[in-house]
Parts: sequence; C-alpha cells; structure tokens
Amino acid sequence: MELEAQSHRWESRMPDWPAAVVAGLVAGAVAMVMDLLWTTLMQGGNPWHTSHQVAAMLLGPELLQGPTQAFSLGVVATAMAIHYGLGIVFGCIVAFIVTGFHYEGSLPMLEIVGGLFGIALYFINFYGMVRLFPWVAEMRSGAYLVEHLVFGMVAASVYWKLSRRGSAAD
Repeated sequence: MELEAQSHRWESRMPDWPAAVVAGLVAGAVAMVMDLLWTTLMQGGNPWHTSHQVAAMLLGPELLQGPTQAFSLGVVATAMAIHYGLGIVFGCIVAFIVTGFHYEGSLPMLEIVGGLFGIALYFINFYGMVRLFPWVAEMRSGAYLVEHLVFGMVAASVYWKLSRRGSAAD
C-alpha cells in the first residue's frame, strides 16, 4: 500500500472562482439561518435586530436608534446585500487558501482550515472592525463564534464539493 504524501506548501494556483462564490453564498445562508434561529428561539429576541446592525454599516448608526427595530424591507435588503457580498468575498478567500496550499485532497484538513478561517474571521469582525462599527461589540458571544466557525467549515467543504478538483483547469 502506497501512501501519497501531499505537500501543503504554497503554490500559486487559481481557485475555481464560480465554486468559491457559491461556497460563500451557501455558507452565508447557513450562518444567517443560524443567527435567526439563535436570536428568536434561544434568546427570544427580535429577529430583525441583527439586520439593523448589519445594515447600519452602510446606512449609518442612526438606524439603531429608537425603542424597537421592526421589520423593514429596505433594512433587510441592505443587510442581505452586505452579508452575502461579504460571504462571497470570504468564500473566495477560503478557496484561495485551500487551492494555494493544496488542501483539496483531504476533507478533514479542509474542515480544520475552514474552521480556523471562521474563527479568525470572528475576531476580525468583532474585535478589529469595532473601531469602524462600535455597535458590533455587543454581538461578541459564543453563539457568533460558533456561527463563524460553521461558516468557514461550510465554505471550505462546499468549495471542495463544487470545485473542479483534478481537472485540466488546475
């Protein structure tokens, strides 16, 4: 039985960009569902609160003022555009890492890399970006850490499933 040793040194290779975009969208959808479930079922909170916080990044912090944050199609549409736009960007970054370091051959390694990416993304979002968007500090929690961990793992595994692994395009 021959074992194939795979080098995980960086090699400049182009990811399968369409697969990366879809991976970011799917991972973003999973994260959004997790947030809605967590917010409404586990905390008994307002399901539109997160949408207002995300939309405020573009529409301004005054969006967060007032006693209630009711459903608003404009707010939700803006939040979704930001959320999915960032999901696409982050999905492409995951694909770039996976492809460049040759992680396509090992699903467990992909899950580890994706999970680590998600954890790093959590700290960037909730500790680094707080300088620009101070209201996101209130979102620091174990639930959002898990959500980001799952985002990274889903993005990596969906990319792995959809990419043209081993094709002539590599």
